[in-house]
Amino acid sequence: MAELVESLRVEVDRYSVGGKLPSSRALVERYRVSPVTVSRALAQLAAEGLVVTRPGAGVFRAAPRTALPAAGDTSWQEVALSAEGAGDVVPRSVDASGVLASLAAPPPGVIELNGGYLHPSLQPERAMAAALARAGRRPGAWGRPPVEGLPELRDWFAREIGGAVAAADVLVTAGGQSALATALRALAPPGAPILVESPTYPGLLAIARASGCRPVPVPVDAEGVRPELLAAAFEATGARVFVCQPLFQNPTGAVLAPGRRAEVLRIARAAGAFVVEDDYARALAHEDSGPLPATLAAEDADGVVVHVRSLTKATSPSLRVGALAARGPVRDRLRAIQVVDSFFVPRPLQEAALELVGAPAWPRHLRTVAAELRHRRDVLAAALRRELPAFALPHLPRGGYQLWVRPAGGDESAFVATALRSGVAVAPGRPYFCAEPPAPYVRLSFAGVSGPAELVEAVQRIGGVLPAVGAHPA
Repeated sequence: MAELVESLRVEVDRYSVGGKLPSSRALVERYRVSPVTVSRALAQLAAEGLVVTRPGAGVFRAAPRTALPAAGDTSWQEVALSAEGAGDVVPRSVDASGVLASLAAPPPGVIELNGGYLHPSLQPERAMAAALARAGRRPGAWGRPPVEGLPELRDWFAREIGGAVAAADVLVTAGGQSALATALRALAPPGAPILVESPTYPGLLAIARASGCRPVPVPVDAEGVRPELLAAAFEATGARVFVCQPLFQNPTGAVLAPGRRAEVLRIARAAGAFVVEDDYARALAHEDSGPLPATLAAEDADGVVVHVRSLTKATSPSLRVGALAARGPVRDRLRAIQVVDSFFVPRPLQEAALELVGAPAWPRHLRTVAAELRHRRDVLAAALRRELPAFALPHLPRGGYQLWVRPAGGDESAFVATALRSGVAVAPGRPYFCAEPPAPYVRLSFAGVSGPAELVEAVQRIGGVLPAVGAHPA
């Protein structure tokens, strides 16, 4: 589409202000592209202020924009923002670099192994479009929803979570990130310690620090968080919150072992603490995952677990619909914070989500994703073993969308920079640790590329340049 936009920019210059451009059909025939591509290109030009669209009349060259006023002096903000947190026990800093590493689109020609979402070819675009169209025709679809969420959608999430969780225990949220932010604000005051897995999702660390909380690492191994270290961390810090991903942990892919599940709940209950269960990858189980363990929330009798769930990872970055589930007085606090922050999740989006998960295409989509993620995982792992045998791949996950890899050599930053120069974007491991990392790591995502062939090409590109930083063994 970028080439078409550039061509149309040149063409627009040939018209006087108010001049009419060729019709969309004429542009489709001239440039041999799809109507959707033409529509998106014209929308880009409209956003840039080069053209205006008049429904039923056509597209016309826009009048030049007036010059922007000269920018003022914003240097005073440095003092204001620094003074704001001077009295905080833990300074509230907002470091989004770890999150942006998986959100920012790489430059053209760069293979994206740093993403956190499914490639468009894996997203259920037709099913989502159909669900959105059906949702828009529902009576009251554009009205105000209940602040807790649509009852039918809350009921669906409750059934997915299982156990004693009921629809009344569920709040519909604007995705998993929003749910985590609400949970931490409800459970931990500024300055409080929060126990987190180490390594863990950088977005969680960003939320904790932006709230003025102090994340404290608890190491994980191939079987999830280590209970003895969790108990010691509770005792040493007095923390009242532990955030974990028991299923296909990000970034390691570990699954909390059966023998540790009850132990984690027992330790938290003894400490008078909550466990925030981020169940982000349940819909991303691979074809060979076997039966999945129940959620921790389903095994929790005492209201210890606050459960976080989202539809986003298995669908599209823009379908930001998730859920918070909790039992007891904490549910009311969660509800109050969410209402203050955002009022409610837009009803059309909730209606569309409900249509999507209730359609026959939904289970078919999950089966397709399960098979494709397994295939991509195996292709990427095989390419690493073949092309980069000095790299350590300690764990082959059966769910999620990433491999957690130890590159040969000790300079993680140099490896990331060199990979990017070769045309491959990877996620550095440092942002996944809230303290000093035990070793250099990189996270390689296999979900955001167009197909397995790109994974092989990415590893070959990296292998071709690694001698420049001494990453290959002699």
